[in-house]
Amino acid sequence: MDNSSDLLVIGSGIIGLATAYRAHRQGRTVRVIDSNDRPVGASIQNFGHACFTGQGDVIQPVAERARSGWLEAAREVGFWAAESGTHVPAMTELEHQVLREFAEHRGPEQVRLLARDDVAGRIGHPGLPAIGGAHLPLDLRVNPREAAPALARWLSARGVDFVWGTRVTALSDGSVQTSRGDFTARQVVACPGDQLGQLFPETAARHGVRVCTLVMSLIERPTAVPADLALLTGTSLARYDGFGAMPSIGALRRELAEREPELVGCIANLMVTGIPDGLLIGDSHAYAHSPEPFIDEDLGRLLLDRASAILGIGTPVVRQRWLGRYADSASTNLILERPDDRTTVAVVTSGIGMTLSFGIADLVLSGESVLGY
Repeated sequence: MDNSSDLLVIGSGIIGLATAYRAHRQGRTVRVIDSNDRPVGASIQNFGHACFTGQGDVIQPVAERARSGWLEAAREVGFWAAESGTHVPAMTELEHQVLREFAEHRGPEQVRLLARDDVAGRIGHPGLPAIGGAHLPLDLRVNPREAAPALARWLSARGVDFVWGTRVTALSDGSVQTSRGDFTARQVVACPGDQLGQLFPETAARHGVRVCTLVMSLIERPTAVPADLALLTGTSLARYDGFGAMPSIGALRRELAEREPELVGCIANLMVTGIPDGLLIGDSHAYAHSPEPFIDEDLGRLLLDRASAILGIGTPVVRQRWLGRYADSASTNLILERPDDRTTVAVVTSGIGMTLSFGIADLVLSGESVLGY
C-alpha cells in the first residue's frame, strides 16, 4: 500500500469527513484514519439540526459556507437534508422581545416574526399559550445517524482510503505514526474531537478542553406534530451567541432562572428536531474531563416533560435514550491551530460542529482563520 497522500485526515467525525469531501472534490488524494471502524462519535449522537442563524455575527460567513456545503453534499452523496428552517415560540414577553430585537438585527432573510396562532399551528399545538414566535428559514436538518456514515461510504467508493481501527500515536511535519505503521502526507488535518488531549495535550490544557455530556432521547412522532419540525425554546435564546448579543438577553436569563430553575440548573438547551425516525429531544449539559456514562432519569424526564408540554404530547413514547458527548472549552468555540507548516488541528468546542462542519473544512483547506471566535 502506498502510505503517502496529498491529505491525511485524523478522525471520521463530521469535520474530518467534510474536510475529506472538500479535498476530494479539489482532486487531492485523501486518506482518513480513525480508531473506530465507522463514525460512531459526536457526529451521530446530536440533533442533526444545523442552526446557522442562531450563531454569532462573527461566524456567519463560515455558517453560510457550511450551509452551501451541506446542501451540495446532500445532493451529491444522496443523504436526506431538509430546508424547513427553525421555529421558536415565545412563551413570555421577554422571549418575544429578544426575538423582535434579533429580527431587527438580522433582517427578514434570516428571521421572520410570527403571530401566536401561526407559530402554535406550525409546531402542531394550536392551544399553545405562546405570545408570538419566529421562523428562521435558513436553518437545515439532516439525520445525524445517516449523514456521516453516508459521507464515509461515498468517499470510500470514490477512492478515499479509510484506515479503520487504527490509533494515531504521534504526528509532525507530514509524518503520522499509527498502530498500523507510518503514513505521510503533504497536509495533515487532525480532527480528534474530545480526544484532543491524546494527541495535543498542551493545546487541550491551554484551552481547558473537557467533555460535555448531554442527556438525549428519541421519541415517536405523534401525527399532530409536523414531520419537518425543528424547534428552539427560550433556553436556546439564552445559549446561542447570536441571540445572546441582543439587549434584552440578560433580563431573559434572569427570568428563566426564576421561571425554569430546573432547566437552568442542568444547563438545558431545550429543543426538538424531527428526523425520519421520530423526534429528537434534549438536552442537558454536564462537564468533566472523564465523565461517567450514567443517564440521570430525572433529567431525561424533565426534558421530555417540558418538550411534551410545548408540543401538546400527552404521553411521549420513548424509543431510545443516550448520553451524547462533544469537546467543550469555556474559553473558545473553535480550536483551529497549525502547530507546524503541514499540520492543522481543528476541533469545535461549543457543540456546533455539525452546524459549521463544511465551513470549518473550507477554513482548514484554505489556511484561513476566524478572529474573535
